[in-house]
Amino acid sequence: MSHRILNTSKPTLPPSPPPQHHHPPPQPPPKLGRRAAVAIAVSPALLGVVSPVVVAPSARAEEAVPAAAATAACIEELPITAKAFLDVAIGGEPAGRITIGLFGDAAPAGAARFLSLATGVGYRRKEFVKVVPGYVQHAGVVSYPALPAVTDRLAAEMDVVRRQCGAPTTMHAAGAVSIVVRDPSLPPPKPKLVARGGKLEIQEEQAGVVPNGTEFVIATRDSPELDASALVVGRVVDGMDVVAKIAAVPTVKDNSGSGYFKVAKLIGDKRAVVAERGFNRPYTKILVTNCGILEQ
Repeated sequence: MSHRILNTSKPTLPPSPPPQHHHPPPQPPPKLGRRAAVAIAVSPALLGVVSPVVVAPSARAEEAVPAAAATAACIEELPITAKAFLDVAIGGEPAGRITIGLFGDAAPAGAARFLSLATGVGYRRKEFVKVVPGYVQHAGVVSYPALPAVTDRLAAEMDVVRRQCGAPTTMHAAGAVSIVVRDPSLPPPKPKLVARGGKLEIQEEQAGVVPNGTEFVIATRDSPELDASALVVGRVVDGMDVVAKIAAVPTVKDNSGSGYFKVAKLIGDKRAVVAERGFNRPYTKILVTNCGILEQ
């Protein structure tokens, strides 16, 4: 940028008579047009051009780097140890293949679990059941039991991976593939009296379905809401266009904002739980027709 923007050079003055020692009257500063004045007022960079003082960059300027970019860079830098593929059909028509690179070093338990489900009959012929702004969710394998020993280990690994990456906001940048290991939206267990062996006992009944560590999500944009529930096990290395096709499928309207639903959820009404499962469900069947492991 040229120093001529502010025109700070001194005007040439006529020579004064030798015997007299007087200074010419101060010259008024050059007039700036309205556009130039506004530009200087709103742009400190223009003022910095003519400033002789070198100002060190502040910590605030360093923080201006988008957190999302740092997160995406972290996901990109994690080493890929294996690749899996998912062939997807929407409404019975082939939509393409999603290739997923798995982080076997950063998330060994999670990556191994995903690989085991991507082979055999795990994810094959199973559906994507939720499409929301930010991610698409696969139903997983219902026949697998919810074992606390498994999900607790995956949840512990989730915290380790997050600390290792050092992400400032979210591990779930666009393209991140994660296994669902927690459900923060589940209400606490509700106590109830049951008769057993001629005696009344208090039994805790869980409303909703506890994750079994087989459902997975693919982020379509930065989704920090997944940080409390999902373990990043890999990223999409090819086929984000297929993910975009899934995300574009029309879904059942989310009615969780209505007063009736909030009250029903608060008191543990099972009808609210059933209704919630249908929110954001695609009208068209989205199916994994085939899946497996690719040679490195």
